[in-house]
Amino acid sequence: MNVFQDERIVRYKNKGAGMTQPISVIAKSLVRERARTGLSLAEVARRAGIAKSTLSQLESGNGNPSLETLWSLCVALDIPFARLLEPQVNKTQVIRRGEGTKVVAEQANYQAILLAACPPGARRDIYLLLTQPGADRISHPHPPGSVEHIIVTQGRARVGLTSAPEELGEGDYICYPADQEHVFQALEPDTQALLIAEQN
Repeated sequence: MNVFQDERIVRYKNKGAGMTQPISVIAKSLVRERARTGLSLAEVARRAGIAKSTLSQLESGNGNPSLETLWSLCVALDIPFARLLEPQVNKTQVIRRGEGTKVVAEQANYQAILLAACPPGARRDIYLLLTQPGADRISHPHPPGSVEHIIVTQGRARVGLTSAPEELGEGDYICYPADQEHVFQALEPDTQALLIAEQN
């Protein structure tokens, strides 16, 4: 079965000119996920049961892989199939205190701001962080698909991906893909924050 006849992938081709083509998305995903695992081209090809030259072509954006080939690569890389098909976007989001869309109650002095919706089937664990200035808390990548949400409740902190952290104050919110290296650094004494760790 040719993978470009699978309806989940054909939808990329039908969105009009200028949209990302599926082989380009797959190529970038393969390169990104292989780099994440630290495996060589030859090792991933061996685990997937395909030729090294075939994988090299796919990572270069060439070829026309079958559904079976892509499934084998997902197993070799220990990722869900959908991860190969969705273009990567920068998922870091910051909402400053006082920003965001508010919903106001009619019968009480009560406002609610939705910071993030929980994806279906996801698990969320909630932590209270009690931190002090000093060395950065560097976290290695968590399992694929992990997301972290942080709300600073007291003090200031530098938070987010190590490649692009954000400085947050009281009431500020950030979410970022936790399957990449990330950092938390308290900038003031007795900085506190809520951490919501999400896994699909």
